[in-house]
Amino acid sequence: MNQFLKEVLHDLSQPQKTLNSKYFYDGKGDKLFQEIMNCPEYYPTNCEKEIFRERFKDLAITLKNGFNTFDLVEMGAGDATKSSYLLKELVDTQVDFTYMPIDISSTMVAHLEQTLPEKIKGLKVQGLNGEYFDMLEKANRVSSRKKVVMLLGGNIGNETPENGIEFCRKIRAALQEGDLVLIGFDLKKNPHTILAAYNDAAGFTRDFNLNLLHRINDELGGDFKVSQFQHYPNYDPITGACKSYLVSKKNQKVNIADQTFQFHENEVIYMEISQKYSVQETENIAKVSGFKTVTHFFDHKKWFVDTVWQCV
Repeated sequence: MNQFLKEVLHDLSQPQKTLNSKYFYDGKGDKLFQEIMNCPEYYPTNCEKEIFRERFKDLAITLKNGFNTFDLVEMGAGDATKSSYLLKELVDTQVDFTYMPIDISSTMVAHLEQTLPEKIKGLKVQGLNGEYFDMLEKANRVSSRKKVVMLLGGNIGNETPENGIEFCRKIRAALQEGDLVLIGFDLKKNPHTILAAYNDAAGFTRDFNLNLLHRINDELGGDFKVSQFQHYPNYDPITGACKSYLVSKKNQKVNIADQTFQFHENEVIYMEISQKYSVQETENIAKVSGFKTVTHFFDHKKWFVDTVWQCV
């Protein structure tokens, strides 16, 4: 039984049905996420892109940190649009580094390996296709150089705060003292602004969530009637948790492999969290995870932060 099927059967068998958001990203999911990032309500991409576009020289100086030979490992690289500003600056200043993009999408990794060296002459790319920590371990096996790990896009927000701390501890466990991490956090702000970003008027986020049901049908032989589920997001400004669900519109049964799942009318599948943080909360996470905060890079609205941590 493949891992995708195993997890789907397990997650839908729980008292609170859920689906793992890492499986959003197939070929269609990748395209839909690009649409989300380009829609007017979805501010995190533009905020972080501004940081990389306006501060790439400062970022490069900070990440070199006195050593000119290292591996730049990006967890969940996507199309590397933001990273490209930094990559070009590092190449232009003749830094000896290898860019190692990690992505669960083999399509995206192949795309980066092919196109980035064409766009940025002299860039060395070694793609890593798979789960974050398996690939981080592989990066250590193939190269003993110092590591700078990037986790952009507020991806840490796809974990609960407790799991986020555990996630950061696992990054720290894979690194050596002195290695650096550049990690993006979406910051707490007006709740209307946040909720709109996960409920865009064009419906890309809705389609992105529902696409996972299509993927289960196509790849696992499921028979979800996708039109009988609807997207529902909510945001709690106190805890900073922005969550999305799919709501069953009626009593219905869904078959996957040899299992049948009963859905009641208005029953929800928990799909994803996008956790928002204060700056102080990010510094606390660094401290309890084995890092010290080096510096923060903000967009001009201070809606988003790329913070640099050093392993201690």
